[in-house]
Amino acid sequence: MSFKVVKRILLLLCTVTSLLGFALRVRPLGFEQSKPLAQPHRFAAHVPFVGCEADGQAGFLKAPMGKSKLVSISADSASRLAYYKSEQSAGVLAPRGWSCLCVYGSSGSDLFVSPKRVTVDNVYSSMRTGFAGPAIELASEDGDTSGRFTVAQVIARVFPAYKSFVQRVIAEDSEPASSYPFGPYPEDKLTYRSGKMVEYVTPANTKGLGTELRLKKNAYPIHGVAILIGETPDLIHLAVRLPPDLTDLAAPIIQQLEHDAERSEASPPVIPVRPYPPGRF
Repeated sequence: MSFKVVKRILLLLCTVTSLLGFALRVRPLGFEQSKPLAQPHRFAAHVPFVGCEADGQAGFLKAPMGKSKLVSISADSASRLAYYKSEQSAGVLAPRGWSCLCVYGSSGSDLFVSPKRVTVDNVYSSMRTGFAGPAIELASEDGDTSGRFTVAQVIARVFPAYKSFVQRVIAEDSEPASSYPFGPYPEDKLTYRSGKMVEYVTPANTKGLGTELRLKKNAYPIHGVAILIGETPDLIHLAVRLPPDLTDLAAPIIQQLEHDAERSEASPPVIPVRPYPPGRF
């Protein structure tokens, strides 16, 4: 073997050794990007079922029996909440240990949940005068029956894409057009989740969507959501006023109802989000 050949072999070995050493010292480019992205943690927990009595057009109905409900909320929230439901209403989360009753008729249903005992005797007087303290009301209004008047009032406030529904109700001449003012309440804070779903906050001591139902304005805000369901459409309206030590539960209560409403619609139409522009109602 000639000297030149030996020299070339030695040079080649030195090059290979240097490359191996560099490879061992340096992390390959793109290594960090190759890691799988962290997935957001999804909470799931069971809450107890609480059956609620109902009274209305077809008479008194006993509280139904039910199983615990799987909900998509944190374990801490779930430990303080229960799922309340009657035979004539949708269900809603509310603090454990509260009392409930549903009132129903041709227009729809109203489920009331309160820390004070709710009975047939006292709920009707509260419906006339309004609930002054902590309470949760879940109203379901039928857009095909006498519930259409309430549906139209809420649509006029927050669902401009359905203005034609309001115009049809006004054309019936059952109530004056002034009963259906267009545009949001001035003090309400609105967050549109879609063209058929809007969350709201009615501030303390003000009139807004939160006081459209039976909760009277007082020193505490009302959180809630209004949801249109189906082609008619029907309306689900939730109003939540909690005591100061439970205000953190408003968000999971609202979010679970939104989740339930979305699941109840097999193929909801896609409606663009078009909130009212300021000053143009």
